[in-house]
Amino acid sequence: MSEQDAPPALHAYLSYRDAAAALEWLTATGFEITTRQDGPSSTLTHAELRYGEAVVMIASADADRAAAPLRGSSTGSGLYLWMSTTEAVDQWYERAVAAGAREVLPPQDTEWGSRRARVLDPEGYEWSAGTYRPGQSW
Repeated sequence: MSEQDAPPALHAYLSYRDAAAALEWLTATGFEITTRQDGPSSTLTHAELRYGEAVVMIASADADRAAAPLRGSSTGSGLYLWMSTTEAVDQWYERAVAAGAREVLPPQDTEWGSRRARVLDPEGYEWSAGTYRPGQSW
């Protein structure tokens, strides 16, 4: 299949007030930097990180923004990182919290048979990890 015939792919893009700190947090959770572009005064203008097949792009925010507030156990939107094992979910959660994330849902087994965990990163973005694989039939 040529690149022209390839199906669409979805990738997350997030802006951070302190993009360099976000880059450190993401690498502490297991992401690897694949691209980094710095602008004037060493401002991080664009970075791409990979964790397995997951890719996220980040940049320095060019305007102030407010993170959605946590209501119960969710902000109402976030990013979901699929993990192949329950151990991987637990390890990701521990690394995320150790790197400064706010605990939201500690690793837990769900009634539908998967493992999940959720945190807010240091700037308030919601990150979940779990063994449920979206897009697959039940």
